[in-house]
Amino acid sequence: AVRRVKRVRTPRPAAVVLTAEQEAAEQAKHREILRVLSVLLLAMFVTMLSSTIVGNALPRIIAELEGNQTQYTWVVTSTLLASTAATPIFSKLGDLFDKKRLMLVGLVVFAAGSLLSGMAQSANMLIGFRVLQGIGLGATQAMTMLIIATIIAPRQRGRYNGYMGATMAVATVSGPLIGGVIVDVSWLGWRWCFFSAVPVVLFAIFALARRLHVPHVRRANARVDWLGSLIITAAVSTLLIWLSLADHQFAWVSWPSVVMVTGSIILGVAFVLVENRVPEPIVPMWILRERTTALAIVASLGVGTVMFGSNVFLGQYFQIARGYSPTDAGLLTLPMMLGVFLGSTLAGRWVTILGRWKRFVVAGISMLMVGTAMLGMIDSTTSLLSLSVGMAIAGLGLGASMQNLVLAVQNTVPLAHLGAASGSVTFFRSLGGAMGVQILGAVLVHRLGSLTAERLAAAGIPVSTDMSADSIDIAALPPHVAEIVRGAYGDGMGTVFSVAAGLCVLALLATAFMRGSTLCDSVDLEELVVEKLPRDVSAGSTASAAAGSTASACG
Repeated sequence: AVRRVKRVRTPRPAAVVLTAEQEAAEQAKHREILRVLSVLLLAMFVTMLSSTIVGNALPRIIAELEGNQTQYTWVVTSTLLASTAATPIFSKLGDLFDKKRLMLVGLVVFAAGSLLSGMAQSANMLIGFRVLQGIGLGATQAMTMLIIATIIAPRQRGRYNGYMGATMAVATVSGPLIGGVIVDVSWLGWRWCFFSAVPVVLFAIFALARRLHVPHVRRANARVDWLGSLIITAAVSTLLIWLSLADHQFAWVSWPSVVMVTGSIILGVAFVLVENRVPEPIVPMWILRERTTALAIVASLGVGTVMFGSNVFLGQYFQIARGYSPTDAGLLTLPMMLGVFLGSTLAGRWVTILGRWKRFVVAGISMLMVGTAMLGMIDSTTSLLSLSVGMAIAGLGLGASMQNLVLAVQNTVPLAHLGAASGSVTFFRSLGGAMGVQILGAVLVHRLGSLTAERLAAAGIPVSTDMSADSIDIAALPPHVAEIVRGAYGDGMGTVFSVAAGLCVLALLATAFMRGSTLCDSVDLEELVVEKLPRDVSAGSTASAAAGSTASACG
């Protein structure tokens, strides 16, 4: 049985006066953490960029590789699927083995996947190499959060989590802009969407190998739940494959759908049974039964849908409905990027100052709901000012809530299970994003098809039986038909964000019922054997543990 660490609720001093020497030591520690953190965030930025940088480049990529619409979808889905499945696996491995080595392994896998993706000679080759990228992405994302949680106390972690949240969200939102610029530069081309990541990742590997020092924890009789890992990967893969193929290769209500959904449910039940029996489960069931973690997972589903869906559908809206180039479409999403950056950094600093997280999560998801609802009212003639305001508000809310949800969970579990708890939230956020994008895409296809048919019929233009969002090549249509289709696309996009706003309402209800807590002032190292304390970064954050203190000022 897992022995939970008992935290002692102690009163917090009203004010702490530091001596000049203590203040200088704190500043030195902060500077050293920032040096290491900057490399971690650089690695995370590049790896997360891989999931969205191809968004505006995909039409040219698939055309050059002579691919089809199914392969078009899988270039994106393969990376997201692999990263979703890899995140909880590497998070659990981080609880058992050397976190630094796992981080470097993840970066090496990602660099190999990026290099091979840039060299792909067919769409199927590209899909396969993108799976490698996804595994590296999942490993890097899981290890970055776990390393930060290991070397920094929860009270101070909000400050640094703000930087990480800004990096993650800006990478997600800015991907289409960077990809559009690369594609539009004639002497680069789409292959540099992948090649450009390799030198940056190699630099991160070199820097982290030299400067990163993490407490190396060795637990007796440590075991990896390979059976649970295999089952959860199969369950997630089956579910996402069904969502990506339904309404394209077969109908939503059909025998393939029944087989895939039933199989996913059976695998999910099998996963729960296995996790309740193995000594080292990849996702301990007691973590999911904990109130804060369970509600954070529900909220993360909505946050993930907006985070991943915004870059997909806003890019398409600006290019197809409004006729902007890939680069311009990326530039028009800058208000959301700025909002994410400000929301994440400011909320992170205030969480550290006040030592409380709930008010910022609730306020952030409330703003995310308002901003998404404003985007739900857009059509083909909405002013850019209104769009910018909606994107900025949604970005502020996304930045303020995303990483603080992870921080809330980290504050409720002992360090020995920090990886599994953090990975659970990240896993469901990625899963929510993958499922949400597929579902919102199906909503858009249905709405676009009906609007296009109605307006073409009203204009006296025969409606093709193949008239759908997946098969229309707008550039090849006659100008008067293309104008109707663009208008339908712009008017139908509001439905997508209206559905996303409904998911934000569910996320807001979940966070409202979360139990607020005070962030701990120290990293809990009880039940761990630290073989080697770091020379710089983690020495200060683990000082109280090394001295034998196991009580935390939190509650």
